[in-house]
Amino acid sequence: MQMGYLPVRTIQFVAVIASLAGPAWSQTSTSNPLTGDSNAIREGAILFRQECVMCHGVGGRGGVRGPDLTKGSWAHGGSDAELARTIRNGVPGTTMPANELKENEIWQIIAYLRTRQQPPAPQTGDRLRGETLFFGSAKCSTCHMVNGRGGRLGPELSHTGSARPRDYLIESIREPSRQLTQIHSGVGSGTQYWDTVTAVTRDGKTIVGVPMNEDTFTIQIMDAGERIHSLEKKSLKGLRHESRSLMPAYGADVLGETDLQDLVAYLQTLHAPTPPAEKGASHANQ
Repeated sequence: MQMGYLPVRTIQFVAVIASLAGPAWSQTSTSNPLTGDSNAIREGAILFRQECVMCHGVGGRGGVRGPDLTKGSWAHGGSDAELARTIRNGVPGTTMPANELKENEIWQIIAYLRTRQQPPAPQTGDRLRGETLFFGSAKCSTCHMVNGRGGRLGPELSHTGSARPRDYLIESIREPSRQLTQIHSGVGSGTQYWDTVTAVTRDGKTIVGVPMNEDTFTIQIMDAGERIHSLEKKSLKGLRHESRSLMPAYGADVLGETDLQDLVAYLQTLHAPTPPAEKGASHANQ
């Protein structure tokens, strides 16, 4: 069959349809086509306030649920393509959900986030000595686990270096009750935190610990000995949540400034592994 030329009117029609379709945003793009675009950055800031601020805080500086996004250390990959994937698909097993944002909206948010990035804080402290403190005299591992080693009474810290900024880590050590960490696995009656809970049974026994799970009818509490108590609320004489951490405050009289800096230096090395690249995607950082 011999192919001829398309009529002029048909070509004009196709051109009009193409002009109405707008830009073709590809989910396989490896770099942000809107980087540095002032209009995109402005729209990205608006979208961030609408979609992201509840978890990641004002300006992306971190919230109770979501990590600080201004320090340029991304738990699940830091290239444009990896950030787009995280926003689009969410992160299974965390509070980061999948989103139904349009592809250009995702790029707008990323363009905005790039303007929020701060230069890396200067590294201070001896991370090797900090690790020794963590598993030794500071007794952090009594309650906190890192890569399968340590206790379960406090939040797991294997990836805390890529999720939390230095200031947050220092505050969490000096004033642990100031911002309580959310329990990601909690289901049932709303958001749950690593607070202190006290249950009093009908026979007068008092159980103090952290809530591992709670719903309308039951609660599971881990006590200081890491024993799990599964309790029906109707069988309790009393149940009280306190807005404070079971972790004691490590003031300067308990943990000196040098020890604090070494300990934080170690915590900052605890990063989430970089996920495998999507097929055809680049790991080249911005």
